[in-house]
Amino acid sequence: MIGRRALLAAAATSATGAGAAFAAGAPTTTLTAVDVHPSDYPTVEAVRWIGDELERETDGRFAIRIYPGGQLGAETDTVALTRFQVLDICRVTAAALNNIFPLTQALTMPYVFRDEAHMRRVSDGDVGREVLASFQARGLVGLCIYDGGIRSMYNVRRPIHTPADMHGLKVRVPRSDMFMRMIDAMGANATPIPFGEVFTGLQTHLIDGAENNWATYQSTRQYEVARYWSETHHAASPDILLFSKARFDAMRRADRDLLMAKAAESVAVMRELWDAKQTAARETVLSAGVAANGVERAAFERAVAPVKRRYAQDAALAALLRRIEQHA
Repeated sequence: MIGRRALLAAAATSATGAGAAFAAGAPTTTLTAVDVHPSDYPTVEAVRWIGDELERETDGRFAIRIYPGGQLGAETDTVALTRFQVLDICRVTAAALNNIFPLTQALTMPYVFRDEAHMRRVSDGDVGREVLASFQARGLVGLCIYDGGIRSMYNVRRPIHTPADMHGLKVRVPRSDMFMRMIDAMGANATPIPFGEVFTGLQTHLIDGAENNWATYQSTRQYEVARYWSETHHAASPDILLFSKARFDAMRRADRDLLMAKAAESVAVMRELWDAKQTAARETVLSAGVAANGVERAAFERAVAPVKRRYAQDAALAALLRRIEQHA
């Protein structure tokens, strides 16, 4: 097996070569992309589709090499590597970006979206474009926003119906202050650990539960140890595809435009795969005997209301939240 250090070295070499290729117009440029999800996950497949399209449209001048499964580190690691041109592309959940890129908090606020269709319209509209534009100030280009599903709770202990059932549970959250405050407000103990350590954490009882979507719950096999799924639908965390700004600026305008166009087109590709994956994942999990239940949503909304008020004190964020709520 190739170690992470060797992969990073290879990625750095590829990135250096890519910069030279952009500047000199060399015939082949390989962009390096990373994702913590497995190779068949919809976000990985969507980036693979972008690579195929770029290769086809440019007669092989561009290609994408993907390292899935967290081979090059946690999501926060890959953001830094992309900012500093070691990598070209990273797919990151919005929650993991909350602390560094505050406008992403509008997309992860508890109970901000009415449903998945509302989330998609907002992501595709002016709010989504404003969030994507905010990355440029910190060395990144926001290519597009993928679905991340509406998230729910799962744990190894018991069904959750109200916030009272959360008391005493250690619940894994992404490294986001907002998610930590949200889970604490529900009565649990928010525990931020890397995505790749959640299965082991559940298995060893380092944590009692986590929160995510059906596809992730199933693809990571967390359902094999956390046997209680409770449909809190408490938040979303759309996936954001990011590109190195330095690499982007070195490209010819026509190539930049092509990359942006194919990234935008890939959203529909991802969503078709996502819808099928979510349905299949839910069926797999329930057929495996996981106990799923609904919750008293109003009780959870009341519990997290102070968190929403706290973040709404920021004028820029409050303006985005008003636009999301008013979005048809």
